[in-house]
Amino acid sequence: MDVFVIGITGGIGGLLARKLLSRGDAVHGLVRREDQQAELASLGVNTRVGDLSGMTVEQLATAFGDVDVIVFSAGSNGGSREVTTAVDGEGVVKAIEAARLAGVERFVLVSVLPESWRERDLPDEVEYYFAVKKGADIAVSRSDLNWLILRPSLLLDGPGTGTVSLGPAEFHGQIARDDVAATLAELLHEPRIGRQILELDSGSTPIDEAVRANVRS
Repeated sequence: MDVFVIGITGGIGGLLARKLLSRGDAVHGLVRREDQQAELASLGVNTRVGDLSGMTVEQLATAFGDVDVIVFSAGSNGGSREVTTAVDGEGVVKAIEAARLAGVERFVLVSVLPESWRERDLPDEVEYYFAVKKGADIAVSRSDLNWLILRPSLLLDGPGTGTVSLGPAEFHGQIARDDVAATLAELLHEPRIGRQILELDSGSTPIDEAVRANVRS
């Protein structure tokens, strides 16, 4: 499988790249700097240097090339409104259009659970972040692509457990980025899952079993 990862230098994107490479998949990605390109090349990842916010749809489609699936895992993490708009909002719309232009049908978006941090008094920038992420979910779900939206709980560093809770609706808890990446890798290798929104939390079900349980009959 050929996979293009937008956000390959991020926490989830980097872990996903390594897991896919270990499966024998070809991994491609977009980086901003040449030193990042050299580092990923040493792992066997083919990258293109470019800034998502400044690229045209045509340039991004050219970067995608003839891959099997695009994973959008980039995000501003509630930073400035300008960055959130450019990456989490306009960036997703641009990637959808570029995927269509490149002829890539499968598109996977890493989003957030709508309930995230609802127990907190959030700054305006973070509230804006959640609103933009919701808009991106809508844009993906209304596209004609073979899409999948994955909404993980609060992300943690550290080793994963290899077990999760995955389904159309999950409680908001916390989960290791390593388990999110492992779940993504498993989902990418399950072609029967598509045009679905899945939520992901820590749990007791082995990842491969959790993914198979969400295959529609």
